[in-house]
Amino acid sequence: MPPTAEITCTAQDCFLDMFENHYTYDAPGEFDVSDLSCPVCGDTECLERIDLS
Repeated sequence: MPPTAEITCTAQDCFLDMFENHYTYDAPGEFDVSDLSCPVCGDTECLERIDLS
C-alpha cells in the first residue's frame, strides 16, 4: 500500500490544522514534505510532518 503522511501548517495566519497526504506507487523515493505547499495559505516553508508513533 502506498504511504500516507499527516502534515500540519505552522504559519500563524493559516487556519489549517492538519491534512493527510496520500502518495501513489510512482512517487519518487526522494519526495518530501518540503516539495508540497499548504492547500490553504500556499506557503511551502511552514509545513511539518506529524509523527504519529
